Amino acid sequence: MAEINRAVRGTMDVTPAGSYKWQYIERIIADTAGLYGYSEIRIPVFEYTEVFKRSVGETTDVVQKEMYTFDDMGGRSITLRPEGTAGVVRAFLENGLHNEPMPQKLYYILSCYRYEKPQAGRLREFHQFGCECFGAALPRADAELIRLAYDVITRLGVSDYVSLEINSIGCKKCRADFLDALKEYYEPHKSELCETCLDRLERNPMRLLDCKSPVCSAIAAGAPNITDYLCEECAEHFDGVKAALDAYGIAYKINPKIVRGLDYYNRTVFEFITDRLGAQAAVTAGGRYDGLVEQMNGPEMPGLGFGMGIERMIMLMEKVGAPFPQRKVCDIYIGSAGAAAEQRAAQIADYLRGRGIFAETDIVGRSVKAQMKYAGRLGARYTAIIGDSELESGCVNIKDMETGESVQISLDGESVLGAVKQK
Repeated sequence: MAEINRAVRGTMDVTPAGSYKWQYIERIIADTAGLYGYSEIRIPVFEYTEVFKRSVGETTDVVQKEMYTFDDMGGRSITLRPEGTAGVVRAFLENGLHNEPMPQKLYYILSCYRYEKPQAGRLREFHQFGCECFGAALPRADAELIRLAYDVITRLGVSDYVSLEINSIGCKKCRADFLDALKEYYEPHKSELCETCLDRLERNPMRLLDCKSPVCSAIAAGAPNITDYLCEECAEHFDGVKAALDAYGIAYKINPKIVRGLDYYNRTVFEFITDRLGAQAAVTAGGRYDGLVEQMNGPEMPGLGFGMGIERMIMLMEKVGAPFPQRKVCDIYIGSAGAAAEQRAAQIADYLRGRGIFAETDIVGRSVKAQMKYAGRLGARYTAIIGDSELESGCVNIKDMETGESVQISLDGESVLGAVKQK
């Protein structure tokens, strides 16, 4: 029987004690993406299953093992999005954005769903910040995208704990020879491979390089490198990306074993990794996916993008002590005693809120003593109590809760506003 007072395994609540951290990160994301000309796009949480099969790849773990797929009431196969790019490409085409001037730069913050074993930094419902850039084929577009991700990481205060790794996985033309070399290398090791890698050897050999099994990882360490098989165009593109990153002053390491887990990637792939989160090392990953738009029945169109895990970013920030802004606290609590005082307190609070002041009054019928105790729990900077004598005199005392000092002012919204702002 389902437990109605417990979240589904692999999901997580974000309560007010932590939501301000999310809001802070989302503000940094929106501000930084805007500086690079990226505009927000919002897409549905589910798509027709074929959207992901065609784009992500039917041989990937995501499609084979991890998608939440079901038939709707009309008998249509529907899938909760396991990643953001496929849905954005679908929206890009359906809404005619491919007819707009290029490049089209889009960003999003959304939830994704994968049926994986829940662990720290890997949930079944997780959240991503992503950027997608369409219509830019030059290598400096790759570098600019990486720079955007690096800027977000820097503004969040964790750039000293993150390193950039890049690779090129070539194009269909040069990848064919590499896949043949991979199969030849792995042939004598078949008996040592895990069951998943045995299947990948026939259907998607590059994914063997990404296996986390210790035995398979050790075998992969001696495998051929894709960078040794790049065609002239792909090698030239990769050199251009490296030159542009050098110009930005962004340090990087070439890791020929980065292949990414989704089939639509080609040429540039990259990851920002950290050693502060255990096995879940990547906090941002992406690359180029020229050909995906065509694969989704669109025109010939270059594309590239990345995803940044928000849960992992928060974990990293907390782990290394990166600064978050202080959670917003109550500016003033206006206590009251009696019906007339309650009305006046509500009127003054309304006046203050209209001018950007966080003001609270009693709405549950507490005694004055209980109201002040509650104000203390809120961390209110100032308090005031309105009773019959204050109503009669037209004056009220404003108390600074940090210093304990009080000042008497006129009992009206403008005077209270002035006192709070002055202090």
